[in-house]
Amino acid sequence: MSGTKVPITRVREEVSAILAASNGETKRKFVETVELQIGLKNYDPQRDKRFSGTIKLPYIPRPRMSVCILGDAHDCDRAKEQEMPFRSAEDLKKLNKNKKLIKKLAASFDAFLASETMIKQIPRLLGPGLHKAGKFPTPISRNDDLNVRANDIRATIKFQLKKVLCLAVAIGNVSMTEDELVSNIMLAINFLVSLLKKNWQNVKSLFIKSTMGKPHRLL
Repeated sequence: MSGTKVPITRVREEVSAILAASNGETKRKFVETVELQIGLKNYDPQRDKRFSGTIKLPYIPRPRMSVCILGDAHDCDRAKEQEMPFRSAEDLKKLNKNKKLIKKLAASFDAFLASETMIKQIPRLLGPGLHKAGKFPTPISRNDDLNVRANDIRATIKFQLKKVLCLAVAIGNVSMTEDELVSNIMLAINFLVSLLKKNWQNVKSLFIKSTMGKPHRLL
């Protein structure tokens, strides 16, 4: 089903209001994130199949998201050249499977990319730490442009039903244009609806909100 329940004109109106408020007199010293907040209905997280899906948005919602390369010698050199944070197999060995240190590594970055040769070694070097943190690395090949792959991760959002019937994902920030935010929001809403068992019948409410601003209702 398409996004007919939320007219694009309504989305544009609310986005315009968020941008006016965030970039006006109350402008913050940091770039506020814009979040899409979803309330679901007619779903039983205990009984119904919990959905999960990722989609790459046309415009990067979180450009400051930190991505670390877990690389072989070749990829560590490339990361160094491009001034990207990286860790080698030797660096990971030094953590000595210490849970606290692995937890600290997982908390230091928002996401990880790993050389194909490193992916297989990660469970052995780090145990389940990154997996538990929901940050198991995305594989990269030797021909991949590291910055492009990092930006792919920054542009990708995930919808996942857990135990509660509300979801929130970052779909943009207040430095983006109205058109960019509207594109991201429409794509995110339509993708989410496609994941739901009864599509729009499972959507109770939709709001968009900047970090420090008030919620704006779309549905």
